[in-house]
Amino acid sequence: MALSEFFFERVTEEIHVQIEGVLALTERLARQHLPADAQACVAGVEEAAACVARLLDASRDLKRISAEGLDLSPQPRHLREIMDEVQERWISRARESGVTLLVSYEGDPDAAGLVDAARVIQVFDGFIGQAMSGVRHGAVEASLTVSNSDETTLRLEGRVRGAGEMMDRSLSGSIEDIDSRFGLETAIGAALGKRILSALDGALRTEANAGTGETAVFAVNVPCAQAEEEAAPGPASEEAAHVLIVDDNATNRMVAETLCEMFDCTTETAVDGVEAVELARSGRFDLILMDIKMPRMDGVAATRAIRALPGPAAATPIIALTANADPEDAAAYMAAGMIGVVEKPMKPENLLRALQQALGAASAEAA
Repeated sequence: MALSEFFFERVTEEIHVQIEGVLALTERLARQHLPADAQACVAGVEEAAACVARLLDASRDLKRISAEGLDLSPQPRHLREIMDEVQERWISRARESGVTLLVSYEGDPDAAGLVDAARVIQVFDGFIGQAMSGVRHGAVEASLTVSNSDETTLRLEGRVRGAGEMMDRSLSGSIEDIDSRFGLETAIGAALGKRILSALDGALRTEANAGTGETAVFAVNVPCAQAEEEAAPGPASEEAAHVLIVDDNATNRMVAETLCEMFDCTTETAVDGVEAVELARSGRFDLILMDIKMPRMDGVAATRAIRALPGPAAATPIIALTANADPEDAAAYMAAGMIGVVEKPMKPENLLRALQQALGAASAEAA
């Protein structure tokens, strides 16, 4: 990796970690009984941080696609769920912008396709962001129509329509052109959506609305599939897990604590490996989330020291909490005695998986 490439990845990675920390802090503040003006300030900070996170994610994704091509992960999915996710992603931003968001699905409610749903949602994101930037006080309509192309293929037609007082009629154009009129986040989202659509062999056209603005219409074909209904994730166990969070960065510890609280877990914290080993001696933890790079004693050394403790404490499940999660690094963590890796910045679904993995391993050890 060239020096400039390495620098870009490290800087964006660090920015992402810090922004996740800001979001975790604002979430915790929002739960407090603050005066109305303080609540408004917290909401403003949260929206600004979320905007930076979205911009960073889209920029990194666009850069990777430009350099390496699009990585698709098609899975059997109920297609109506795509629009549920689209609405969930945009409803708050639409409300804050004074825009009415109308999201709809047409077709067999049980229709399922082999599709990378996250990528299709990113296509919607690109056009919804651009349409919303061009609406002052009106509505943005997003719809997905699913029909059978033949016995084995489904046709997905997405439509995004901007209505009301439009700032510009165009939903197309170069990234520079869109940036100059709608802003950088909108421009990058639109460019990313178009790149994804091209990689999916999709077709794109625009239609003039009866009043003002345009409607973006895109279509892709996906294989039919049989999707299973997913059960809603439940708690990792019937009893709340007690988690030791080990990280030398206070913001990272706060993020981990906030996410653990989402699953009713109780927590204690340590700032380095030396503290972690001392606390682990008690054997009172169901899981240890261990940062890797720390002063005094790093996570790998701390894990080896915990595994050498006498009694049940030595068997406490330990999961690496790190931004360095490539296969070689993960193998080294496993060799030291860890049972898994949660990549920074932490996400709720990854933490839930870690809890289930750790408690499952603990149950098996007990058996």
